[in-house]
Amino acid sequence: MENFMIGLNTLFSLDAIVAIVIGVVWGTIGGMIPGINATIAMALMLPFTWGMQPAIAVMMLSSVYCGGEYGGSIPAILIGTPGTNAAAATVFDGFEMHKKGQTGLALYLSLYSSVFGGIFGAICLILLAIPLASVALAFGPAEYFLLALTGLTLICSLGEDNILKGIWAGLLGILLSFVGLDPFVGSPRLTFGLLDLSDGLEMIPLMMGLFAISEVLRQALSFDISESYVFSESDNRMPPLRTLASYFKTHVIGSIIGVVVGVMPGAGATVAAFLSYSWFKKTSKDPDSFGKGNPIGVAAPESANNAVTGGAMVPLLALGIPGSNSTAIMLGALMIHNVIPGPMLFVNHPEIPYGIFSSMFVANIVLFFVGIVCIKAAIKITSISKPALFATIITLVFTGSYAYNGEMVDVLVAFICGIVGLGMRKMGLPHAATVLGFVLGFIMEANMRRALIISGGSYVRVFTNSGITITLAIIMIISLMLPLIGPIKRHFVARKAY
Repeated sequence: MENFMIGLNTLFSLDAIVAIVIGVVWGTIGGMIPGINATIAMALMLPFTWGMQPAIAVMMLSSVYCGGEYGGSIPAILIGTPGTNAAAATVFDGFEMHKKGQTGLALYLSLYSSVFGGIFGAICLILLAIPLASVALAFGPAEYFLLALTGLTLICSLGEDNILKGIWAGLLGILLSFVGLDPFVGSPRLTFGLLDLSDGLEMIPLMMGLFAISEVLRQALSFDISESYVFSESDNRMPPLRTLASYFKTHVIGSIIGVVVGVMPGAGATVAAFLSYSWFKKTSKDPDSFGKGNPIGVAAPESANNAVTGGAMVPLLALGIPGSNSTAIMLGALMIHNVIPGPMLFVNHPEIPYGIFSSMFVANIVLFFVGIVCIKAAIKITSISKPALFATIITLVFTGSYAYNGEMVDVLVAFICGIVGLGMRKMGLPHAATVLGFVLGFIMEANMRRALIISGGSYVRVFTNSGITITLAIIMIISLMLPLIGPIKRHFVARKAY
């Protein structure tokens, strides 16, 4: 309770309240604009957190996270174009409801679902983060290595047909994490003789290039100067609260799915949204109604992708491992302020985790009122000129990259990563695996080498160091094998039929 009071004391200050409101507003607007998602919105906001107290900086970014995950549903419903990847599942029924004249129900149901999922995720964050942090105290180098490796295998095995692409993308991220000086020997690696790369690649320019610039390039290459958005007159009135509350069961189940997926390192809101949508479609008595304007098709993914915000914070705060791309940005923000996430965060800086616990509730309450305002202005905001949008994003990315260290090499890194990211999009390589590979690469390497030193060079002892390592190794193997079960089963069924 003493630590909660510390968190509340940090929250109820003018700076913190202003930061939360600004974060929610920017996140919602960023999510509303096609081409910007919660991760990009957080990355663009990151330079403005310099000079802030670490707790307030993270509160602002977590508020952007909450707003961004909701904001993507607005263009998904109004123009059939998801503002964020996680809102892609909302398009199926949300846009159909808009075309059927149920715009108000779709928009406000999305807002209500998002707020419900966000608060549910915050409650789970409070209940899970502290117990998991106490368990994490038993982690040594071998356990952290297996945990990081398990996180990579989870994201690489998400798609049955793309497991090899996920692995290749993850290996690319690990390779990029090796750039710089060897942490044990001090010799340069993959620097190509450039002194500017001796400190390694910076996380923020890399991610802004990989996500923002690559998306701008992709959209610019397919942009038709004659295209325009056409909107119809819509009824944006808020439906009765009893109508919104009638989807309570959907919200609870969707939120549970979101929290579970969020805790898994690397899965993220997109996976949660599609899993929730798929679950309700498969268990529905009328599955054919999905994709034709079923309100559950809006409530299910929106409650799930916003519940991820709380779930993804659990591995970040308790273990120092980002649960999603957006929390990877928050990891970078903490590192900028010389704060290392993990179990000792609750001891050394209690105002940060307990401040986040409290701010998640406030951010979602603020989101409800911000959402009401944004719904009325959504049509105008989402019709922003694409050339102006492209120019604004590129300017913000390059300015933020340069301001990070005051070095032109970071601008170059952002640009090159944008080109690489565009190539990855063309080849269908998942960016999330590359980001997690880059973030977890150093954790895996450093802890693996420490574990080998402790075990006297025995790899067997590393993987059998404790019950935790054995459990993580089993989970890792299962996560790699699961995607293969479907194709193998279909193969034998086809042979039998033949």
